[in-house]
Amino acid sequence: MRIKVSCAPEEMSEGLAAIRKALPGHFGAGGDALEVRFIRQCSVPSGAVRVAGDRQKVDVVYSDMSCAFRGLGTILGTDFLRRGSVDHAETSPFSMRGLMIDCSRNGVIRPDALKDFMVRAALMGVNMVMLYTEDTYEVPGERFFGYLRGAFTQRELRDIDRYAGTLGIEMIPCIHTLAHLEQVLQWDPYFRLRDLPHILLAGDRRTYEFVEKIVTAASSPFRSRRIHLGMDEAHGLGTGRFQQIFGRKDPFDIMNMHLGRVRTICRNLGLRPMIWSDMYFRLGSKTHDYYDPEWKIPARAVKDIPKDIQLVYWDYYHKDPEFYRKMIANHRKLGSDPVFAGGIWTWSHKWCALPLSFQVIEASMSACRSEKLREVFMTMWGDDGMEVDIFSALPAVGYFCEHAFSDRVEMTAVASRFEAVCGTSFKPWVKAAENDSVPGSADGGKTRDNTSVILLWQDPLFAIADPHMKPWEWRGHYERLARELFRFARRGGLSARLEYPARIADALALKSGLRRDLERAYRRRDRRALSKIAARDIPALQKAVRSLWEYHREMWMRTYKPFGWEVIEHRYGGLMARLQTVRKRVADYVSGRIDAIPELEAPLHDPWSGTRQRTLSLYHARVKTPSCIK
Repeated sequence: MRIKVSCAPEEMSEGLAAIRKALPGHFGAGGDALEVRFIRQCSVPSGAVRVAGDRQKVDVVYSDMSCAFRGLGTILGTDFLRRGSVDHAETSPFSMRGLMIDCSRNGVIRPDALKDFMVRAALMGVNMVMLYTEDTYEVPGERFFGYLRGAFTQRELRDIDRYAGTLGIEMIPCIHTLAHLEQVLQWDPYFRLRDLPHILLAGDRRTYEFVEKIVTAASSPFRSRRIHLGMDEAHGLGTGRFQQIFGRKDPFDIMNMHLGRVRTICRNLGLRPMIWSDMYFRLGSKTHDYYDPEWKIPARAVKDIPKDIQLVYWDYYHKDPEFYRKMIANHRKLGSDPVFAGGIWTWSHKWCALPLSFQVIEASMSACRSEKLREVFMTMWGDDGMEVDIFSALPAVGYFCEHAFSDRVEMTAVASRFEAVCGTSFKPWVKAAENDSVPGSADGGKTRDNTSVILLWQDPLFAIADPHMKPWEWRGHYERLARELFRFARRGGLSARLEYPARIADALALKSGLRRDLERAYRRRDRRALSKIAARDIPALQKAVRSLWEYHREMWMRTYKPFGWEVIEHRYGGLMARLQTVRKRVADYVSGRIDAIPELEAPLHDPWSGTRQRTLSLYHARVKTPSCIK
């Protein structure tokens, strides 16, 4: 179906042009084209859109630009040949339907890739985007801020903001002004600003001169006057150089004092700030647990929390709506409604954990709706190196948006819109998550476990996760998954991105049983079997890993800036070097050049024997070696 826009307000012209460029096959003239008219009416409630018409002409009546573009997404996802007509009205109770994209864990998304992502998100109903930037934005005069990390320039951010505005998306800066600043504080010029290696020195005049510079730099490219200041996970606040200089102070007092100083900076710049809320909860917990049900905060600390700073309640984990409702109530005890930040599980994975993402989005959005929160956004983190393809989150973005507009969400509606605005099949994208959601996974596959990361990066000889996970039993699963994903990847367009999980599955089919096969043959002293592994199995795995590395590199360079890729490439290089060493060790044993392979004689034990579930969630540093040397 092709669309011909016959009427649209001037404010939509640039956004429509961007969508035409991204989805050229959906637009065109001719007698069979569907005529679409966009009509903005002041009488339409905020957050509302109605799409009504037949096979010849459809009207989109809307309240704001974001709803207009969601209406266009509805048209694209409607099968007019089957239905003949459409009359669909919906209203979102959420004034903010946002996304936060991590740009600080190696992967700084390229502006052109971000624009492509935002076009598709806008057609789903997204109206706010944050770029999470710890140090990856240009601060004039600060040479070592974002040093060799691919920081966004001021010009790039201004261009992104202008482009987002044409799609009805507000760009809000998202930075840090207390903790999570180790990337900056590692350099000598910033040592004087340290409390701890990752925390700024609260109370020091020079700290606030620095904070004013970064807040100014982060906010000036954007038209929005809102800003996210971070301030989460400041573990050990006041226990480093702060204590040496100022003595021991109550962490609540340090937090509120620092927040007050930063708040003044924001007020002088005309900014309305928000912060992550967890420190107020951790400091009120005996176990420093954000989600501690026994949490208590002193009344004086509540009184001192500035009421013009919004608190952001973040929660990516819980599957019961009641838990979210209780936490929302606890936030209200601090004086106001929180902004809610949920999670689309991109972090520590190579492909978004979509089954888990769907489950936690459903639980959290149900609670936010019943508690009448107005502002919600979903985070897409990149912990442990941003190995993930960020585009793999798009099915979950669509699921989030459906929940933002409806209290009853059918997966068929999510799939229809996704397929229309992304030009690729929905089911294979969800299927690709089975690199992690293997048979026997916890919660029927709705798990945070990153099985594929563990199996790919664990050392081929030491294979410390093997006794617990028994990955050789998944060899057939990975072979079938690779074949299916390669078949869909050949369709081109966004479907081509399925080649990444296909190549992962291909490599894991070969690697998952390698250590077990080696050990069995070695204990039998079966030199013929060992020779076959060295001459056939390991070279096949080396070829698969090399192909994965080359494709991942290509995908990375199309999606992220080149800075940060070196971290991932070191991992591939290490794995390929180890496979070459394993091959030589086995060949030397078979030929008699060495009389033993001690690595295969060492028994493997299960360090996670106390864990019921078969799959695990571990970082690269934990599985690459049993040693604690990073």
